Amino acid sequence: MAGYTLKRILLLFPTLFGVVTVTFFLMYVIPGDPALALAGERYDQQTLDNIRKELGLDQPVIVQYFKYLGRLARFDLGRSFTTGRAVSDSIRERFPKTVILALSAMLLAVTGGVLAGILGAWGRFPWLGRPLMGLSLVGVSIPVFWLGLILIYIFSIKLSLLPPSGYGGGSVRYLILPAVTLSFASMATIARVTRSGFLEAGNEDFVRTARAKGLGESAIVGKHLFRNALIPVVTIVGTDFGSYLSGAVLTESIFGWPGLGRYVVQAVLKRDFPVIQGSVLFMAVIFVLVNLVVDISYGFIDPRVRLKEKD
Repeated sequence: MAGYTLKRILLLFPTLFGVVTVTFFLMYVIPGDPALALAGERYDQQTLDNIRKELGLDQPVIVQYFKYLGRLARFDLGRSFTTGRAVSDSIRERFPKTVILALSAMLLAVTGGVLAGILGAWGRFPWLGRPLMGLSLVGVSIPVFWLGLILIYIFSIKLSLLPPSGYGGGSVRYLILPAVTLSFASMATIARVTRSGFLEAGNEDFVRTARAKGLGESAIVGKHLFRNALIPVVTIVGTDFGSYLSGAVLTESIFGWPGLGRYVVQAVLKRDFPVIQGSVLFMAVIFVLVNLVVDISYGFIDPRVRLKEKD
């Protein structure tokens, strides 16, 4: 297990180097000029040249690239073109808000999804299976931005129960709608995967043996079926949670949540290269680390995974 973990950690470096390189050169391929964004509508060529020189955009791209790598080697993500503020400081300020949203959404997704999957697969509640799986199909299919707008219309405009957007100083009332919106697709996927895992594991020999020994249905579900259905659920949780932490772009934009995703959207609109590059790199690190933790957790959830690795 230690060798596998070390190998995965070493693979982080070429992965992140690839992210850094692709992100940097994409900034010069996509349309848009940061200098024009800063100069505004009324500008002359001299002003534009001065801005490009001040930002270092007058140098050859390859020179800018190696300078960027040099800054990264000193753990310097650069400064925003528009605000002049260090990108690392802005990320440090906004990331905790994204963590709050991500943890809340994932808690809802796991709790609701696993419960719905168990109820849909458990023989004691056959009448719940189809409605729950039908709802989960809707959850997988519905676009996040459409769901967010519908929730705002119902709970904010029509019923006036919850605020439509904002952070509200961290108030739970401002968190509910974005958390539900962000969690809905994950909840639906987890529900379907959990149900499928339970039904598949229910046909295994060890489950039939447990029933033959007279073990109660609740004990079989909790001790045998749940653990065997957990690995695909953990995979979904790891992937989705990594993307949540990387910045739930649409959800944060719809609800005006001042997290990392909204920060990146604003940077893209302003062609703020250092913010985009630094944020994407930070997102990649978070995503890869979360998935590394998920991979390592497989061996603790199911010992058979460790045995296969040894073989």
